[in-house]
Amino acid sequence: MSCENRFSSVNRKLKYISLAILVVQNASLILSIRYVRTLPGDRFFTTSAVVMAEVLKVLTCLLIILFQRKGNLKEFIVLQYNSIVIQYKDTLKLAVPALIYTLQNNLQYVAISNLPAATFQVTYQLKILTTALFSVLMLRKSLSRIQWLSLLLLFAGVAIVQLEQEGKQKETTVTGPSQNYAKGLVAVIVSCLSSGFAGVYFEKILKGSSASVWMRNIQLGIFGTLLGLLGMWWNDGLAIAEKGFLFGYTPMVWGVIFNQAFGGLLVAVVVKYADNILKGFATSFSIIVSTVVSVYLFGFHVDLLFTLGAGLVIGAVYMYSLPKAAAPSPSTATLSSSSHSLADGVGDSETEAFLPKSVLVK
Repeated sequence: MSCENRFSSVNRKLKYISLAILVVQNASLILSIRYVRTLPGDRFFTTSAVVMAEVLKVLTCLLIILFQRKGNLKEFIVLQYNSIVIQYKDTLKLAVPALIYTLQNNLQYVAISNLPAATFQVTYQLKILTTALFSVLMLRKSLSRIQWLSLLLLFAGVAIVQLEQEGKQKETTVTGPSQNYAKGLVAVIVSCLSSGFAGVYFEKILKGSSASVWMRNIQLGIFGTLLGLLGMWWNDGLAIAEKGFLFGYTPMVWGVIFNQAFGGLLVAVVVKYADNILKGFATSFSIIVSTVVSVYLFGFHVDLLFTLGAGLVIGAVYMYSLPKAAAPSPSTATLSSSSHSLADGVGDSETEAFLPKSVLVK
């Protein structure tokens, strides 16, 4: 009995540690990207940062699979060859989400560079709405009344925040150096749409295949790297040829890239000890953290409208993460538990944690 109590106590502590890690990861990525993009001096190329994050993600997944194979290099190489080359049709399916994720990662840099961190954090929660809608349309999933209500509250909260920010833009003629609010807003909305579609599409592929999420992330990362290099050449090719791939990279920039690359994998580890309600709470609390830090770091002004809008979004995120009221029958319990959560872009909580996460709140 004492062993059971000890195990329960350890598990409870791990849940709260997981919550703290999720909050720090969610808030720190947005704040750090905003910070490095507003610093004076040489600016790094965001397209190169996207490519570097993909490369680090692929290398990490390769090392994990090699570790799972207990260092058996021959078995590891055969597995990679069979999964990527022999089953090339299966690999090619990942080209679509890879293209969308690459676009999304670049758009998030654009959005955070042009929007206050707190405003971006609140508005980016629209990905829950887009993911839910794509899940209903593409996967024929059903949502509870509470979830539909939470989506309405989410939309209302984001709308209030945007109206409040729009009013500020009209009141002030000076925004920030080279910042364009409309450009940032369009970027975050397109990013939310792409996040919803790519997450549901990726979930559909995962559920129709026996390949591990690690292998899927490697396949996704290969396409993501190639497409990222293409986008880098298209947008910044001449400048990078002149100044170098790592131009403007500082320890802070490297920190952002590592956070972006390993964020989803980090969440994958801690999510084993947390549940969906804690994940929703972590997302909500990270919005509060981003807002408070933005006040001190960037001079962000919080007024009544922003508080109301952010409060609605936080409540909506928490409501959406609550389990459905109706208890599933024993025959469908496993299926229901694996397809319930949509809060971060896919249905399965373990699956979603391994998705290529950009500012995500993994």
